[in-house]
This record gives sequence, structure tokens and C-alpha cells, in this order.
Amino acid sequence: MTIIIDQPDHFGSDVEGKTVPIDEKELVLDGGFVMPHTNSFGHTFRDYNAESERQEGVENFYRKNHIYQSVDFVKKMREEYGKLNRVEMSMWECCELLNEVVDESDPDLDEPQIEHLLQTAEAIRKDYPNEDWLHLTGLIHDLGKVLLLPVFGGLPQWAVVGDTFPVGCRFDESIIHHKHFKENPDYNNPAYNTRYGMYSEKCGLNNVLMSWGHDDYMYLVAKENKTTLPSAALFIIRYHSFYALHREGAYKHLMNEEDFENLEWLHIFNKYDLYSKSKVRIDVEKVKPYYLSLIEKYFPAKLKW
Repeated sequence: MTIIIDQPDHFGSDVEGKTVPIDEKELVLDGGFVMPHTNSFGHTFRDYNAESERQEGVENFYRKNHIYQSVDFVKKMREEYGKLNRVEMSMWECCELLNEVVDESDPDLDEPQIEHLLQTAEAIRKDYPNEDWLHLTGLIHDLGKVLLLPVFGGLPQWAVVGDTFPVGCRFDESIIHHKHFKENPDYNNPAYNTRYGMYSEKCGLNNVLMSWGHDDYMYLVAKENKTTLPSAALFIIRYHSFYALHREGAYKHLMNEEDFENLEWLHIFNKYDLYSKSKVRIDVEKVKPYYLSLIEKYFPAKLKW
């Protein structure tokens, strides 16, 4: 079953697209995993111009996302969801819940999210067998998408998925569908529309408000439930959708030394996150015991969500 979230139809779908070319030199990962040239629909990865069955919805999604994601909105969501008072359940129970979700902002995949999580984790496990924390990060990095489900408030897609970006400073032009920020209430606010905005040089990304979504929510869940995952794992969880940074190199003036160290791991992770999306099915029951052992190692049995 696919969860469809009704959204107010305020906007049209005449949105300019952007294609991010693939560097042919990157088609083979460090451990031998070969990246496919095309996604599940036969198009280039992250190609927002390619015509597919889901393209109109993807374009409309980003228009809403860029208009509504403001400093005030992000602060409100972090305060509300930071309470972690909606559900208590295990990490694997959350994985199973995510099987009900399809990400409408993703032009590369239309399979349930549990498939993508396991594809990512298993590809990393093959190439980095000794980094079990990275395997688990691959499994759980998208669990915040449960925000789409009614028990978590049934947030609209634009408030859960898609590329993330800082709020409280100038929206970088490398962000996909940048033109729609002109309708964002922060766009003309002199406190928020300069290079640094409300921040300072090398302040550290931990002090920067990011657009609200599954990344920041899952980061809060992991952090507040006292995970023993390393800081690089939390960095990956929180910033894996921050393509303006790890794909385009924007916003580095806000990063501190630890951010740059963790960014190296995010670059490694992102290749698997993006390019492992395929129609290849994973035997869930076969790999489940291994991931349950990792969850037990790094998380409490029950978590607050």
C-alpha cells in the first residue's frame, strides 16, 4: 500500500528543471560497487528534466517546499517534534512502518522505502565490511520519513522529503528550482538574505537551522535517544539530503573543522544512497538478524519518536 498525502493545490507545475551530470570517473566506488548509468525509470540520476510518470509531482513538490520552508516554520517544527512524544517503538518496527511510504520528491525510485534502505546498507556492507556503524546508518538514514504517516501528524511531503538547505541565510543558487524561493517570506528579509544571515563564519553546521524534514527529525531521534553511533553517522543522517553542500560545494563558509572531517564520510555514503537505487530486491528475512544485532549495539530496545 502506498500512502498518499493530500496537499492544498495552491500551485501549478510549470517549474524549471535542472540536470546534475554524472562524473564518469565516479562510476566505480571504492570497494568495487559499480554505479548504474540510469535509474529505475531509465533516466540519469537526479535528472529533474527527464520525463517520467512522476515528474509533474516532483516539480510541484519543490515549488511548495521552497515557499513554505522558512525560519519560523523550521523553529516551530523542531520545537513540536523535538518533544519525541508521539510513539515508543524499536528501530526495526520503524523500518517496517516505512514500508508504507513512497517518496514523491525522488525522481529515481518508486519502490517502498524499506527496499532503498536495505539496498543502501547492503551495498555499503559489501565494500566496507568492518564499518558496521556505516551499515546501520545506511539502514536508518531515511526512517524520519515516517513523518508522512498519520500517527506522526501526516505532514505534507514538502515538509518531510526532498533536498534540504539552510534557512536564516541566503538561499544558494545551486539549490534545485531556486527561483521559487522568491515567494519565501525570508527571501527579502535583510536579517536572513545575506551570505551569513543569522550565522557567522565557521560557526559549525550544528548551529545552522536546516529546512525541516526527515533528516533533521531522524537526527533528533537518534541524538535524544542516546545512540552510541559516531558523530560521522549523525552527520550523515542529518545532512544526506543537503545536496547544495555535498554535491555543489555551497555553504562551506559555515563549516567548522569537525564538519569537514565528517563530510568525507558523507561523500562516501552519498554514492551508495543515490546509486544503489534499483529494482533489485533484497531478502529482508535473510539480512534481518544482522541488522537487529547492530540496532542492539547502538540503540536502546525502545526509542521515543
